[in-house]
Amino acid sequence: MTSTAPAKRPRHLMDPANPVRPVNDASLTNVQRWVLSVLAVFTIMHLAVGIAIGSLFLREDAIGPRIGLNVIAAAFGVLGIGFGRLIHRATLATPWLLLGVVPGVVGMVLALR
Repeated sequence: MTSTAPAKRPRHLMDPANPVRPVNDASLTNVQRWVLSVLAVFTIMHLAVGIAIGSLFLREDAIGPRIGLNVIAAAFGVLGIGFGRLIHRATLATPWLLLGVVPGVVGMVLALR
């Protein structure tokens, strides 16, 4: 009489007899929140900087469109910082929003020089 041991299942496969309990880890949620906010802020800030750089490539006599693009860049920068704050459920009324204006202001200085 031979006894057969149950076949050992590879570790990367799920065992229906022993399901893994779901992980409800608050630190994982915190890491996900930080990753999402960093990605959102940096992506939107890249857009704002790109718009400000794009204003430098307009004609020399196109002052109005240069100013307009830099105002849009500043608005996108403020929105990017605001989205980062919203992801963390923080208040929007903060001096950090002034950091979002930087791409527009720097672009304006470079475009009008």
